[in-house]
Amino acid sequence: MSGIIGLDEYEAFSSIEAIYPLIDPSAVFASRAFKGRVVLITGASGGIGRSISMFYARAGADLVLVSRTLENLKAGEVEILKEVPGARIELVDVDVVHPDSGTEAVKRTIAVFGRLDILVANAGIPSAPHAPLAEKDPLHWWCTQEVNVRGVFVFIHSALPELVKRKGQIVITSSAVAHLRVPGSSDYIISKHAVNRLAELVSLEYPDVKVYSVHPGVVASQQAREAATSFPAIDPPELMAATAMWLTMRNAEFLSGRFINATWDLNEVVAKKDEVVRENLLVTKLARPARESSDLSGAS
Repeated sequence: MSGIIGLDEYEAFSSIEAIYPLIDPSAVFASRAFKGRVVLITGASGGIGRSISMFYARAGADLVLVSRTLENLKAGEVEILKEVPGARIELVDVDVVHPDSGTEAVKRTIAVFGRLDILVANAGIPSAPHAPLAEKDPLHWWCTQEVNVRGVFVFIHSALPELVKRKGQIVITSSAVAHLRVPGSSDYIISKHAVNRLAELVSLEYPDVKVYSVHPGVVASQQAREAATSFPAIDPPELMAATAMWLTMRNAEFLSGRFINATWDLNEVVAKKDEVVRENLLVTKLARPARESSDLSGAS
């Protein structure tokens, strides 16, 4: 997809407003399918990260929750323990911008739980304020890269040796905006485009580790409020949580190294598995002429 997105086009991206049967986690919760597995989640103190944490706790996983604000992490821990008494949770208050944050969090994970199975790289910041490039504060522009790119990279870099041992998995919180051109948001768009490409390369270099780059929808959160975009916050954080859990149940490993939109109906994506693999769709590449493109190639 190219060009400047309008509101009508954006709403086509966000067509699902609730969890649908394919990704319904009820059976996973009931069976505690993630019991014995360890999940490390960055940006875990609120919004999407807190929903993801709750879902994995309900599914029986042991959790390592990462945020720079310990007070918020503790509040989330209270919520989880109220819902899942006895859940095993380790809190790690580090700033993902720091180059050693990933190393510290993974070391704590192994010291406490002895293993790491899934990394959810969810921490991120929005582009704010919106402005043309020359009017952006250079330090703020670069800070977006430090949080959204380096903050993902250092955790993947530190986690990979442990994930390789377990043939583990990575979920990166990305954005559909990575594939669009929205004036005033160059810092955010470039950062999300970069992590999508990072997912592709990790998948190629470490084929036993499955990695997914996922757009969560537009969720009503502090980050969304700070971004102050015209995109409507219509998607519940539970949609991303359910999508991440469905993916890490190894339901569609052919999507490793690819971009996935949580607001899509994944039934349709799975039905096109052969086409996605054959044409190498849902990755960043030059598009073919429109007359030759398939329904999915526009999301490449």
